Amino acid sequence: MQEHILIVEDDPAIQDMLSIAFSMTHFKIYQAEDVRAAQLIMADHRPDIILLDWMMPEVSGIEFARRLKKSQETQDIPILMLTARGEEDDRLRGFDVGVDDYITKPFSPKELMARISAVLRRVKGYSQLQTIESGQLKILPDEHRVFVGDSELNIGPTEYKLLHFFMTNIERVFSRAQLLDRVWGGSVYIEERTIDVHIRRLRKILAESGYDYMVQTVRGVGYRFSAQGS
Repeated sequence: MQEHILIVEDDPAIQDMLSIAFSMTHFKIYQAEDVRAAQLIMADHRPDIILLDWMMPEVSGIEFARRLKKSQETQDIPILMLTARGEEDDRLRGFDVGVDDYITKPFSPKELMARISAVLRRVKGYSQLQTIESGQLKILPDEHRVFVGDSELNIGPTEYKLLHFFMTNIERVFSRAQLLDRVWGGSVYIEERTIDVHIRRLRKILAESGYDYMVQTVRGVGYRFSAQGS
């Protein structure tokens, strides 16, 4: 099935680069140079994903993302933010309004395609039978089991949920409040610092196989899961 992508970007050079990049793929693209043009396109064509520039004339990309995520009609459309902003605070602002991922300019078409594929896989959901892997570390969701290579890890239910969430959101930074909401659920009341206890337990479990470095502390912000060293 052909997937539709709406590109909201006012830089002609980037528009041209994206047109060339997507011409070699199965995606059908629509392009808008500002939010108003994007809204006109969306009135007739519902995109499967939106590539949205942060710095836009009149209405910013972050404000447009906020509007889309507040509307029942558009809140489930994934948004990949195109931005020159690489600071952690700016990334968290995007995630707080519902942006699904971001890519910092300048970027390569290959990296962009990888990000788009990852977002689409994530929002469509992981099947109950799909193995989730990062290096030798893998989760078998249907069996609720975690392995490093052929060796099974002894992991409790809370640490399993935390690891599962991290491994389906690799390289994204989450505050303690966000982890509480997305892993434990908004209806459960526990102290934010309880997150630190479970993070330590998860690291201890992963340390047995040398993978504790994957759960990284982002000072003053929260945590992320990364296949690369911190």
